[in-house]
Amino acid sequence: MIEKLRDSIEDQLQRPLRDLRVSVTDRCNFRCVYCMPREVFGPGYRFVPRSELLRLEEISRIARAFAEQGVRKIRITGGEPLIRRDLERLVEMIAAIEGIEDISMTTNASMLTRERARSLHAAGLKRINISLDALDQPTFQRINDVEFPVGRVLQGIEHAQAVGFNRVKINAVIRRGFNEHSILQLAGHFRGSGAILRFIEFMDVGSTNRWQLDEVVSARQMADIIHAEFPIVLVSPNYRGEVAKRWRYLDGAGEVGFIASVTEPFCGDCARARLSAVGKVYTCLFATEGHDLRDLIREGASDKVLARRIRTIWMSREDRYSELRSSTSATVNRAHRVEMSHIGG
Repeated sequence: MIEKLRDSIEDQLQRPLRDLRVSVTDRCNFRCVYCMPREVFGPGYRFVPRSELLRLEEISRIARAFAEQGVRKIRITGGEPLIRRDLERLVEMIAAIEGIEDISMTTNASMLTRERARSLHAAGLKRINISLDALDQPTFQRINDVEFPVGRVLQGIEHAQAVGFNRVKINAVIRRGFNEHSILQLAGHFRGSGAILRFIEFMDVGSTNRWQLDEVVSARQMADIIHAEFPIVLVSPNYRGEVAKRWRYLDGAGEVGFIASVTEPFCGDCARARLSAVGKVYTCLFATEGHDLRDLIREGASDKVLARRIRTIWMSREDRYSELRSSTSATVNRAHRVEMSHIGG
């Protein structure tokens, strides 16, 4: 039996444990150039065998143990999470966990039919984030690299809003030389739509996306581009540790956000742990090593042992990679970093 819920534990830098990102699969039907480039994740790439993936019951058990340690928000990610069967069942199990106040999901929306959106919402999914890096077809297909039509993603966004998801968020990764022209197009499209657009700086996650600092369009530059056309003003965060810096349109057309992991690191308030599809816990998006919980569970560990392991992992945490990015030691070796497709964004 899991112990009574407690206040959140803290790591070595006094950061609490509040959020858990849960990857349910390492597979995706897109080959986005900043995440799963085709030259690496091509026909010969070996994805995780399904027998090695955490079972839904195992994910739920781990989530319950994290909730006992202070986690209040869970985000389901991938790969592309809608590939995973019975996702609604997992949402129902997580929604029943005492202490969990918010369940969200990040998806490319390629499979988000109205029926699927409705069933996920009914299961207890509260929020949905949809990745969309461009509105024009040539740019969008150049990025997803599978010739998927942008119109289908826009339909997915409409489906999410139609079934009652509040504050649907649109995530756009901006990479210089690929889609910086999309900044104004996206801002213009989603102003007044009820959706919240968030721009993300191109990050050096994993080892395969050929990240270069000169390809980063800073959040400040993006905000200036938008402000020149649609005046915006900075607003206060909703809570401590909120990843995106929020701005609102002066004409009342909603808000827009910027995630500036490269140019304005937010390590000091990071309260997120990440669970991979094979049951490894990572305490940083840029980590090289994870902590295995799957084998611990499958070897028969009790809930008390599982909770103690999670406490040890978090309370030993010292990660602050983005704050150290400019140093040689932080950037010289990316070869062993976990890929975004394994732990989500």
